[in-house]
Amino acid sequence: MGLNQKIIFHIMGLLLLFNGGFMLLAAVLSAVYQDGATLDIFLASMVSMFIGVFAMFTTRGHKKEVKRKEGYLIVTFGWLVMSVSGMLPYLFSGAIPDVTNAFFETISGYTTTGASILDDIESLPEGILFWRSLTHWIGGMGIIVLAIAILPLLGIGGMQLFAAEAPGPSADKLHPRITDTAKRLWYIYVGYTAAETLLLKLAGMSFFDAINHSLATLSTGGFSTKNASLAFWNDQPLIQYIVILFMFLAGTNFVLSYFAFKGKVQRILKDEEFKFYTIFILLFTVLAGLVIYSTANVQVSEYHPMVLGEGESAFRHALFQVIAVVTTTGFVSADFTSWTPFLTIFFFGLFFLGGSAGSTAGGIKVMRHLLIIKNGLLEFKRTLHPNAIIPVRYNNKTIKEHIVYNIIAFFVLYMLLFIIGALGLGAMGLDFVSAIGGAASSLGNVGPALGSLNPVSNFNGLPDIGKWWCGFLMLAGRLELFTVLILLTPYFWKRT
Repeated sequence: MGLNQKIIFHIMGLLLLFNGGFMLLAAVLSAVYQDGATLDIFLASMVSMFIGVFAMFTTRGHKKEVKRKEGYLIVTFGWLVMSVSGMLPYLFSGAIPDVTNAFFETISGYTTTGASILDDIESLPEGILFWRSLTHWIGGMGIIVLAIAILPLLGIGGMQLFAAEAPGPSADKLHPRITDTAKRLWYIYVGYTAAETLLLKLAGMSFFDAINHSLATLSTGGFSTKNASLAFWNDQPLIQYIVILFMFLAGTNFVLSYFAFKGKVQRILKDEEFKFYTIFILLFTVLAGLVIYSTANVQVSEYHPMVLGEGESAFRHALFQVIAVVTTTGFVSADFTSWTPFLTIFFFGLFFLGGSAGSTAGGIKVMRHLLIIKNGLLEFKRTLHPNAIIPVRYNNKTIKEHIVYNIIAFFVLYMLLFIIGALGLGAMGLDFVSAIGGAASSLGNVGPALGSLNPVSNFNGLPDIGKWWCGFLMLAGRLELFTVLILLTPYFWKRT
């Protein structure tokens, strides 16, 4: 049987229509601020919407059936189509005139990575900065729907396990309640964004900065409207604590937020992933805070220098950077690579942790780490008792063997792609630290990296091919590896 090409193009058209609609929002804001980019963003919106309507109109007679092959293509090409059309406001306005740079900035937005090529963010028109933040938010919403509704059906990366925890979707068939589930989670996503915007405004941010940072926080993206990122507000701790709270929520399984609003607090407290996610953050914060506090003459950053002498400051910057890296948000309150060599390696290790499954965070995810560790520890028992059946248990449920194998395969592929990614960057002339940092950050959708790509620098110095390479790593990492990599296998394209 061949591919149902019509439905693929129909959904691509629908995505372009959505994209164009969000661009109109950016055009309206641009008009309000009279920043000179209104017409350019409006034109980009019209082009996206016209192509979208044309694609939907010419494929309106499609068969309403999405099989696995179509699912993989829709997910991967959906992100690529959004990224290509998302470049248009940058190109039309001249904010980023180069195609390579515009594509890098856009795919970094949609994959919620937050790595940037911009040297002077604050000089850009407000409408363009708002569009830049919106690419994060759209990508973050897409990831929630992916995690809840699509990936379990494709059997991706152990997400069937998450499907069992979700209130709607089923791992083997499309359930009508998926739509309801996705809607409820979108409401939570929008609600959190509005709440953070209000709190940041009350804490002293301008409305424009508040809405942009909320869009970037809930999507765990990390694009800021300031060159110094959140270090700009180092003298306003309340702002940073608000962002810390919402980064934590964004890195938590959104289904748990749904349970919280339904009053099912016990479900949250019993969730193993949430427990370990919280414990990891607290332990890592204490460790980093103690190192910062005990190290003399360590400065927070070159912006608003503040010697970390008092406990609150040491704790806040440790907590901020730990949560920013673990949730892969990538906001910066300080250049953590300049603190101590130990903390540089420590934060590099956190690039591989990731937030919770079913959150907008990137990375490997806490759930996968937990199951790999549990399975590894059980191998000792299995060695002593070779005939015993000793299953892996998670949330007091037995995990099927094929899910454990799937997760181990994901981990091996992830580490392999990290090594290949670093080799690629090394071949392009990057030094060892920059190459491994850039590959880990791109694949984990973290944002800031190490070496020449450190938190107070950017990715502009990469050669053009390096930007495309990092873009590929961002996409593969964001879409749970298998979704993208399966398209590169010859048997995927064989007619069955």
